[in-house]
Amino acid sequence: MVKNTAVSLKAKANQLKPIEINDDVVGPETPGMQPLASHAKRSRDDESRFRSLMDSGKRVRFLEDSPSLNLTKKEAEVASRFEWLDPSRIKDASGRRPNDPLYDRTTLYIPPDALKKMSASQKQYWSVKCKYMDVMLFFKVGKFYELYEMDAEIGHKELDWKITLSGVGKCRQVGISESGIDDAVQNLVARGYKVGRVEQLETSEEAKARGANSVIQRKLVQVITPSTTVEGNIGPDANHLLAIKEGSTSLDDGSVVYGFAFVDCARLRFWVGSIDDDASCSALGALLMQVSPKEVIYESRGLSKGAQKALRKFSLHGSTTLQLTPVQSIADLVNTEISDLVRSKEYFKRSFHSLDYVLSKVTHHETAMCALGGLIDNLVRLKLDDVLQDGDIYPYQVYRGCLKMDGQTLINLEIFGNNADGGKTGTLYKYLDNCVTSSGKRLLRNWICRPLKDAEGIKKRLDAVDDLMTRPEIVSQIAQHLRKLSDLELLLGRTKSSLQLSGPLLLPLLAKKILKQRVKVFGSLVKGLRTALSLLLLLQNEQPLTSSLTKVFKLPILAGSDGLDQFLSQFEAAVDSDFPNYQNHNVTDSDAETLTILAELLLEKATQWFEVVHAINCIDVLRSFAVTSSFSSGSMCRPVIVPESFTGKDNGGPVLKMKGLWHPFALGENGCVPVPNDIILGENEGGHHRTLLLTGPNMGGKSTLLRATCLAVIMAQIGCYVPCESCVLSAVDIIFTRLGATDRIMTGESTFYIECTETASVLQNATQDSLVILDELGRGTSTFDGYAIAYAVFRHLIENVNCRLLFATHYHPLTKEFASHPHVKMQHMACAFKSKSDGYSKCGEELVFLYRLASGASPESYGLQVALKAGIPENTVKVASKASQQMKKSIGRSFRSSEQRSEFSTLHEDWLKTLVSFSRIQDSKSFNEDDLDSLICLWYELKAAFRSGKQMF
Repeated sequence: MVKNTAVSLKAKANQLKPIEINDDVVGPETPGMQPLASHAKRSRDDESRFRSLMDSGKRVRFLEDSPSLNLTKKEAEVASRFEWLDPSRIKDASGRRPNDPLYDRTTLYIPPDALKKMSASQKQYWSVKCKYMDVMLFFKVGKFYELYEMDAEIGHKELDWKITLSGVGKCRQVGISESGIDDAVQNLVARGYKVGRVEQLETSEEAKARGANSVIQRKLVQVITPSTTVEGNIGPDANHLLAIKEGSTSLDDGSVVYGFAFVDCARLRFWVGSIDDDASCSALGALLMQVSPKEVIYESRGLSKGAQKALRKFSLHGSTTLQLTPVQSIADLVNTEISDLVRSKEYFKRSFHSLDYVLSKVTHHETAMCALGGLIDNLVRLKLDDVLQDGDIYPYQVYRGCLKMDGQTLINLEIFGNNADGGKTGTLYKYLDNCVTSSGKRLLRNWICRPLKDAEGIKKRLDAVDDLMTRPEIVSQIAQHLRKLSDLELLLGRTKSSLQLSGPLLLPLLAKKILKQRVKVFGSLVKGLRTALSLLLLLQNEQPLTSSLTKVFKLPILAGSDGLDQFLSQFEAAVDSDFPNYQNHNVTDSDAETLTILAELLLEKATQWFEVVHAINCIDVLRSFAVTSSFSSGSMCRPVIVPESFTGKDNGGPVLKMKGLWHPFALGENGCVPVPNDIILGENEGGHHRTLLLTGPNMGGKSTLLRATCLAVIMAQIGCYVPCESCVLSAVDIIFTRLGATDRIMTGESTFYIECTETASVLQNATQDSLVILDELGRGTSTFDGYAIAYAVFRHLIENVNCRLLFATHYHPLTKEFASHPHVKMQHMACAFKSKSDGYSKCGEELVFLYRLASGASPESYGLQVALKAGIPENTVKVASKASQQMKKSIGRSFRSSEQRSEFSTLHEDWLKTLVSFSRIQDSKSFNEDDLDSLICLWYELKAAFRSGKQMF
């Protein structure tokens, strides 16, 4: 009978079909939420790889490596007992199957009959696991921690642990001793898993004292996730858990509202805010790039397709691997209920700001509160009530007061991740990062994401960098102090969170271990603060350096009877006397009370300590700028930031003048510095050219020049020297980029669709103070459609927006249409021909890129020559050349009129028609600004034609 049952189960397993994945859930998902295979199939596929071995004196049988063998009696019994885990039967807590749109992957339905048959310890485990299906649960049994069933498979796969048929309920099980649990948890979290620990609340002796049949009491006390971990080597990247709620607006223009809330558990900081966005999700992209979350929580049915695509897209471009976690509802409570919950639970009770104050700084209160409610729900589920009670809460504004760069711009310019493999090599962050401390690196990232717009604020940072560059010996001493520092932000957060550690500390078996960690953290914090104060006191004796630095950040009182120096000395003495070996202190019960008192007293000046840490971070970043500016491979200069009062219409408007500009981290041939070029947009001796129409061959350096211009602007506005010989700049309010030609298969977006989406954002949001970079606009579609779009966009930007614009194109008719436009300057990337050494090519010449910006338009794009350089056979190129000549004859007539009359384009015909229409207007008040602009342009046209003596018709 047993044999027949095993055969039946095996046949059934072979007939199982894979679970269909909900298309609305975007990846990558949390590893613990991947679909389950059938129990019988898992037994065959996984256990067949192991041989028999002896375990604790008892022989444990494993399956042989052959799918044709029948299951053993024990395996068949286990498969039958856990059939409700089979993918063909599995349900969530509400009885829904995986193909149901409302299926909750975090819960599990256990049949009542199966629950009744379980032992007390089995019920303990499955009563927790059925609510945490997305979490690997370590179950404490004596001196061991065990994983069961699907979690056991993960332990086997990720950590190479041996699977046995034993443990709670005689199921599939792996385990590890108490001494190795911390490393195991950290390894699994580092690989993207959520890990929980079900701990014993008493010893076996204590349980027996309550009755001979009493089971040891256990409780889930801790859940660690990649986005909430506070242990181990966290490094410079902040661990952010972000919750997003999509709302609606009363407008019919396609705009959308997003409320958000995110937390850094290691540093006990919460942020709440909202953004207004459009169909391109550019603001959402900026939020994701700025925050760089490890995990995003969102409503699976409450987020639009466009927003889900944005999450999928930007999950591939952050500095860390991003987990996307869909939930049924981001918050079941209304705003008043969330506020009442915060007050009743005393969440944020130690925060510098109240929740009401934070919400007063948020535009869309309701949507932001829903996101905060969702974040709170998630943290409560993860047993992180202490983080909620002790955390500081702040308002977060994505764009206010800073140079705007949307998510796509940060990707296009390779600010944090390169376009090759997403790594940091070849990025602006990597180039500027000479920071020593982890917290300094985080501040550097924040400054890069949010460059200043205020000329005075930029000047203060540049003054500090100047003073540091003139004192190299002080820069060296600063570095020596910084190298001694631990992550003070992290230590302050962990010390604050330890004041009311309510969960694991209550467990007698964990209390000693946790107390030992707290002593180490507190001792490290006191010693680190001493090093920080020593550095600040050293710098206070250095003038004018101190004067310039304190204009960038605020310093508390350091010396004197009321200063932090004397205050900290008391805690140094206490650590030396009570915890002399704080790194590995042998703790006693009395140490807990002593440590709590010391921590509370130290944190009475928490505001001042955070000011000290922020000052250290600023010094680290400014020092990094000084090092970058002093040791770059090319010329670096201090940018001159023109105040806003000098950039009005009466003063010529915004300006951008860069002489000797070079790309800071794009090496030229043989590793040399790229060829420097001059970029002049705005007021200058020759007129009011704010637009550069750039042509030239492929691979000629156009894109590099465009990127270099944007990077120089960003560097200038974060307060760093720029890669130029000289730079005069009026602050840019927004940088827009449309660079490269790529499609996004995973998000269903074609090259041309991406072009149009990015261009639409430019046209809708660009202002006179913006910097717009458009590269090869229109090449994602047919020649005529692409040219028409490029023409219309270019004309709109130079006539209606009149921003600083760099427009690179291979549509040479554009150079004819706008050849005499008073706002447009024609330049091209120069190239030349030289004789090939082997003499084997067309005319014996080879195209050489000079990477030098030259006046006028390029005569052609030299595509065939580039094809030769790329390795296309010369015979093929010759055929292409003949085809090119034939095409020029056949369709070239379409452009011939513009080619033959560059001095008077079809654009100017429109102006002339406008002039004729003026003669019919009786009331001069009917003139609008566009008409007057047309008259001015026509006047320039006539003036240029008269001076050159050219015929216009």
